[in-house]
Amino acid sequence: MPKLVSDVGGKQWSGRADEHAVEATVIQYERHGAWVVAAHGSYDMHSIPPLADALAAAARKHPKVVLDASGVVFADSSFLNLLILTHQAGTLRVAAPPQQLQRLFAITGVDAVLEVRETVDDAAAS
Repeated sequence: MPKLVSDVGGKQWSGRADEHAVEATVIQYERHGAWVVAAHGSYDMHSIPPLADALAAAARKHPKVVLDASGVVFADSSFLNLLILTHQAGTLRVAAPPQQLQRLFAITGVDAVLEVRETVDDAAAS
């Protein structure tokens, strides 16, 4: 595994890439008539399958799906691709994305495609 050096968030770290990955977890619940999928951790091509399964099932069963992205600490292009595919399959709102995700959305133009809200309540109500 290659060594990485970063100063993300004003903190510098170096080491193996997998030493800094936060295990991805998914929690689901209903809020104001919308189905919420709360993603926590790091998402890349290796960790995305459980989130992909949860969003696909939610899009098939519920008229409105909210992705609570507040717990996402890292996301790559596989995460962006998943959001776009889910958006195409049904009504998806992305709630509370952290600054890193907001920047990723802006750089890639995904923020012009996805409906992003500040909170899960805002996303569920809209």
